[in-house]
Amino acid sequence: MDVLTLSRLQFAATTMFHFIFVPLTLGLSILTAYMETRYVRTGDETYLKMTKFWGKLFLINFALGVVTGITQEFQFGMNWAEYSRYVGDIFGAPLAIEATVAFFLESVFIGVWIFGWNKISKTAHAVSIWLVAIATNLSALWILLANGWMQKPVGYVLRNGRAEMVDIIAVITNPYGLIKFVHTVGSGYMVAAFFVMGISAWHLLRKSRVDFFVRSFKMGSVFSLVSALLVFGSGDFHAVEIAKTQPTKFAAMESVWETQKGAGMNLFLLPDPENECNAIERLCIPNMVSMLAFHDPTAEIKGLKDFPKELRPPVQPTFWSFRLMVGMGTFTALVSLAAVILSRMKNLENKTLFLRLMVLALPLPYIAAQLGWVVAEMGRQPWIVYGVLKTSDAVSKAVTSPQVIGSLVGFTLLYGLLGAIDIYLLAKYARKGPDDDLSGIIKPATVREA
Repeated sequence: MDVLTLSRLQFAATTMFHFIFVPLTLGLSILTAYMETRYVRTGDETYLKMTKFWGKLFLINFALGVVTGITQEFQFGMNWAEYSRYVGDIFGAPLAIEATVAFFLESVFIGVWIFGWNKISKTAHAVSIWLVAIATNLSALWILLANGWMQKPVGYVLRNGRAEMVDIIAVITNPYGLIKFVHTVGSGYMVAAFFVMGISAWHLLRKSRVDFFVRSFKMGSVFSLVSALLVFGSGDFHAVEIAKTQPTKFAAMESVWETQKGAGMNLFLLPDPENECNAIERLCIPNMVSMLAFHDPTAEIKGLKDFPKELRPPVQPTFWSFRLMVGMGTFTALVSLAAVILSRMKNLENKTLFLRLMVLALPLPYIAAQLGWVVAEMGRQPWIVYGVLKTSDAVSKAVTSPQVIGSLVGFTLLYGLLGAIDIYLLAKYARKGPDDDLSGIIKPATVREA
């Protein structure tokens, strides 16, 4: 393999591994903060136990996420030096803000939360976890604004052989980045909600700590349903934005080869890129693709044949990733609705079939989120910055294939070890359940008010 292919493989592997941890951190930080707020407001120690139990799982996931995220930025310098030279002035700005503002805030208050039990008031302690949750989501905002610029470059000029920023307001109000942020954090909330419901269902099947895990399940189900609505709503706007700014990606997502008005959606479809057509088209919903793309049933959809072959994204991975993502998203949304209804009925712990389904469904939001990134990044090819810089022109000229192979093997071994540690620790403490010993932890009668 050449340096370009190896570098793409390495970045995909490390990014997809890192994104195993990110979505759970986004959502579980909010749920943990909400649980602690309920404890502060009611004094109910069950909410304190929930905060400690789910907070411990949050911290394990958070630590691994930070470690795996650090290597991402090194790769821009090592493997993608031409990219960094060409667009570094723009791409680097949101990443710098993310590190100096959001990550700094997050790092400070995660320490306050971990070591602040019984040292600050319970109100101040709850505020610290809320600040962690806000900072975590702000961190995602800046990173996704940077990625949004790669998808839809704005606020720049090409000067002196590179892209230079001339309007930072345009960069931070880029609708592509803002919609992508809402869609991505919404999917992260789904991951966290299914994580909570899946572990709660596992304990309820064993009749373990029924009251504790029924309450956790109910909280997770509401969070999941609200998140599902957020994901679907933002997904609709995201599709419109893609159709306007990246017509090749949209055509690949729907496998549209010929330009047509009032394009319909085939529920069963098999792309045939070699012959530039679809081998199978069945059960067409008239005008649906045009409706999804522009909210206009008669709108024109540009077909892939209208673009040179060398400027088209790979159709098969883009198409199948999109279809599977939408399918899993729809399924998990329906399951979320069922979870809200069934958890409000009596004896949730006796609904064995549904609880087993929730345990098995735990990985689905994870997989859907990863597939979404495959659509976003594979669908943008052959561009690394859409319409501005090709991926093939962005790779470092100074590195060799053996060097990239060496770092790829190293990352694979290291990340494999970290992944095994993460799974072991999460499974160990999830199976153990909540700790009843609250000695040494703040209680209403002993709190020093801030």
